[in-house]
Amino acid sequence: MNIQSILSEQLQIDEKNISNVISLLDEGSTVAFISRYRKEKTGNLSDVDVRNIEKNLNKLRNIEKRQEEIINALESSNNLTEELKEQILATNSLTLLEDMYAPFKKKRKTRADKARELGLEPLLKYLLDETKSPEEATNFAKDFLNEDIGSSKEAIEKSLDILAEDISNNIQAKNIVRRDGMMRARLKASQKDDSNGVYQTYYDFNKKVRDLKSYQILAINRGEKEEALSVKVEFSDDYNKKLISDLYDSSNYYQRELINISVNDAYKRLILPSITTELRNYLTDMAEDESIKVFSNNLKPYLLQKPIKGKTVMGLDPGFRTGCKVAVVDPNGKYLNKAVIYPVEPHKKEKESMDILTDLIKEYNVSLIALGNATASRETEIFVNKLISENNLDIAYAVVNEAGASVYSASTLGEEEFPDLDVTIRGAISMARRLQDPMAELVKIEPKHIGIGQYQHDLNEKKLDEELSKVVEDTVNEVGVTINNASYKLLSYVSGLSPKLARRIEEEFKEGNLIYRKDLKNVKGLGDKTYQLAAGFLRFPDSPELLDNTAVHPESYRIAKKLKDYNLETIDISEVSQKLEVGEPTLKDIIEELKKPGRDPREDNPEILTKSEIMSIDDLKIDDEMMGKVRNITDFGAFVDIGVGVDGLVHISNMSNKFIKDPNEVLTNSDIVKVKVIEIDKDRQRIGLSMKDIN
Repeated sequence: MNIQSILSEQLQIDEKNISNVISLLDEGSTVAFISRYRKEKTGNLSDVDVRNIEKNLNKLRNIEKRQEEIINALESSNNLTEELKEQILATNSLTLLEDMYAPFKKKRKTRADKARELGLEPLLKYLLDETKSPEEATNFAKDFLNEDIGSSKEAIEKSLDILAEDISNNIQAKNIVRRDGMMRARLKASQKDDSNGVYQTYYDFNKKVRDLKSYQILAINRGEKEEALSVKVEFSDDYNKKLISDLYDSSNYYQRELINISVNDAYKRLILPSITTELRNYLTDMAEDESIKVFSNNLKPYLLQKPIKGKTVMGLDPGFRTGCKVAVVDPNGKYLNKAVIYPVEPHKKEKESMDILTDLIKEYNVSLIALGNATASRETEIFVNKLISENNLDIAYAVVNEAGASVYSASTLGEEEFPDLDVTIRGAISMARRLQDPMAELVKIEPKHIGIGQYQHDLNEKKLDEELSKVVEDTVNEVGVTINNASYKLLSYVSGLSPKLARRIEEEFKEGNLIYRKDLKNVKGLGDKTYQLAAGFLRFPDSPELLDNTAVHPESYRIAKKLKDYNLETIDISEVSQKLEVGEPTLKDIIEELKKPGRDPREDNPEILTKSEIMSIDDLKIDDEMMGKVRNITDFGAFVDIGVGVDGLVHISNMSNKFIKDPNEVLTNSDIVKVKVIEIDKDRQRIGLSMKDIN
């Protein structure tokens, strides 16, 4: 299998660049390192391109491995011919490989196996090649009667089991049903036992398989698993059986009848159950991949939210009976103080709570409050508004998605960071830090717990974790990590670093042993290859070497220092590239870094929406226009926080004046957008929004 050629055709990328990327990956280079520091070798491919090469390369290598396994198995059982070997090696589809291997697999004894043991193969050959009538067949079949076969009719029927199995192993026959499954088959769902009406949308569901959306597939799967729905796939049975029957020649009416009997049996008993299972698995895999893609598309911009720097922040984790947990952190995220207040029902100690918060705000010069959005959030937000207005405080607040905060609070990392604090106070600290540096705080939580996907609890957990970890890794390396206040969890996502090395780096920095980038080489277990992969993504703002606080790789310091003699605004890239013997893409990157050393790429992203007054769904009117923040994007639309305690839905049909197939064509998670209210359902707490025809 020519993997480079196949990948080049699949991904529309030059074969030479594919080959170079594969070599770099095989050498142990990471996707982040390759896409950032080996642009000349890759033809300036993006991290997305390199990641796609890696993903598809692994798939093709798995196919190669399976080819080898099948060939060895067939060789061991003396079933391998040169023709079959060539067919196997020419196939780059796992499904077709398994089809080829199916007739030779060791399996439980089938009806066809029993018929062969009874010596009925000669009878089947006679029936298909020579017989002209039922009478001839009956007479010939008498020779096969024994203690296990009591009549000619039984002998004929058992012999047809062999043909039925042969039909079920016929790749052409399988492909006829597969094609029908993807082109004409329909998925139907109906109510089974759904007393709570959770799956009411799918009580009378009937849709072509090819038109199914990923969220529909996952919802139906869940309903079926919970025995709330009955689900079946309906194929074009008569049409399929006719096409399969036409694959087999006959010379008379009786032979055609025998073939049709066998086709009917093979189709109903063997092919249809197998292809139905295969189709349902394919749909589930497709839906999972699509949902993971939705999750990934949401996750990266969510992690890349603009940090709020230089502000002391107060985190509020709301609650009713147990009170509202309060934590204050300094501009670098260092914990300063805590409190527990009871401003809402059932305690309603409003005045006492105001005094406590006012004292903390003034003592630590707090300029921003991070308010969690879960239980009692709305009631606490009303209290915060009252606090600000009645005490004339020059302070704003932002409602923060606290999904996953409780997971972090009870985690080993949370305990390590704040061993002397209650888990609830750790949650309030997490609220505050999510405003200061969303990426640094959110990487402490497994991505699946931060509430930005669709049907994440129905997905293959391993596949979801692997894909989201790659998104986090790519995002962290795109931004870079400042060594000064990085947790080992954040450091563990840096190119080339394992969790064990990340811990050592954190400890060495705290002990004052890491001043320069090159000091990383003194960390136990961090060799030359790891240094090469990691160094460019770690920032050392306090290093006497200014380049240590840039994305310029140490291997390019020599080039960077020679650029001091050039005007970076007017430099001739082509000429200087040749003179300094460096590739143009690398030279451009170095120049950009020298123009803005230490720059955080997240600075270009939208500001976080802060508030100083409260609104509720009761304050909304149809046609109101306002700014909101995109919280989550799904296949069918986007949920936007407009500051009323309930996220509004912009359906995909209301996103643009032109037709779009995917919400991601016009929106990114965490975007700040202007929307118009088009529907208000106070009873169900639902708000419909539109981005069309906005003033």
